[in-house]
Amino acid sequence: MNQAVNMNANHASHAPAYFSAWDIHSYYGESYIVQGVSMNVHEGEILALLGRNGAGKTSTLRSIARIGEPMVTHGEMWLDHQPLHEMNSHQAARAGVALVPEDRRIIQGLTVEENLKLAQIAPPRGWSIERIYELFPRLGERAKQEGTTLSGGEQQMLAIGRALARDIKLLLLDEPYEGLAPVIVHEIEKTLMEIRSLGITTIIVEQNAVAALKLADRAVILDMGQVVYDGLAKDVLDNEELRKEYLAI
Repeated sequence: MNQAVNMNANHASHAPAYFSAWDIHSYYGESYIVQGVSMNVHEGEILALLGRNGAGKTSTLRSIARIGEPMVTHGEMWLDHQPLHEMNSHQAARAGVALVPEDRRIIQGLTVEENLKLAQIAPPRGWSIERIYELFPRLGERAKQEGTTLSGGEQQMLAIGRALARDIKLLLLDEPYEGLAPVIVHEIEKTLMEIRSLGITTIIVEQNAVAALKLADRAVILDMGQVVYDGLAKDVLDNEELRKEYLAI
């Protein structure tokens, strides 16, 4: 099955796409983590990037965001005709890449509003603070509260809101549902669907694979740093063998 699915993935990599990664190889020191990953994401699409722990999902997101670690040693990444593989993290951010990491990185000592305003200091600016509060009314209610004192779900909303405060083209979400109650997960899902309806392109890494698959248009599954599936998200939900083998669900 691997070979057939990989052939499909390689064939897909030449279709026109908003974001494309071609044959990405990345290392943490001597550790070879991302081993020839290729994927395409079309504009306004949600792609679920899935796999077991240690499959290379977060490393792939970090490679796309040009964080520096892991070190990308080979391959090309293009976003809206711009070569991300030639950029550092600041340049990639200016080109429209926004990574919301698993730990959310809310800045201590700053209020909700100050966290959002800080994101807008350097151009290009995205959504207004008012528009972010419309999307997340709870943030508006807590505008003067220190960001790190929010609940986990509210911190996740703030992290996504802070990304939207920049003019972004590609939203990268690393484990956005982790540690959140189902009711909050549902709220974040609704938000992501609204973001998609506005044409923003999203890649989501999530251990809660079923929730991610129900939300996503398409899925890429990684195993040991390599793509083993690239196709429709609903086809993964329907394929028990695939889910058991690579997602343990």
